[in-house]
Amino acid sequence: MTASTGAAINGGLATRDNGPPAEDFEAFYRANVDRVYRALAVTLRRDDLAGEAVAEAMARAYQRWSTVGNLENPAGWVFRVGLNWATSWWRKVRRERPPGDQPDHGRRGAAENVVMAREALDRLPRPQRAVVTCRILLDMSTAETAEALRISEGTVKSRLSRALADLRRDLNEEA
Repeated sequence: MTASTGAAINGGLATRDNGPPAEDFEAFYRANVDRVYRALAVTLRRDDLAGEAVAEAMARAYQRWSTVGNLENPAGWVFRVGLNWATSWWRKVRRERPPGDQPDHGRRGAAENVVMAREALDRLPRPQRAVVTCRILLDMSTAETAEALRISEGTVKSRLSRALADLRRDLNEEA
């Protein structure tokens, strides 16, 4: 990528520098869509819902790219928008479906250790899972995670510490 595109990739995240918006967004999208999808899939526990959430969040980012592209962490913004969209979706589904009538979304043929890790992540409370997703899967800093999840940096650190301890204990019991 050249300076003429107006986008610079820094640590996997695109930053704006007044270049053409379409090229800038395209570079951001290519650099981040898979990571944000994986993070949402882990957090939401549903690959199909994560796909819809990332599509909606990326569409919103594109519509607001002149603002989002100037953020310090646009991938964090997209993750948060996707998470908010999925939360709204779940609320709507719960209002429409009787309890116990939820579809079964079984695992797809992954390696056993990946399944064990995913199951251990799934057992974490959602706030801890969100912090693990941001800090480890999205490789966000503590400050970026706090901003994306709208919590304090201290809360990020304590949730991550508890989550990692729970994961270690859970995975050691399964081994």
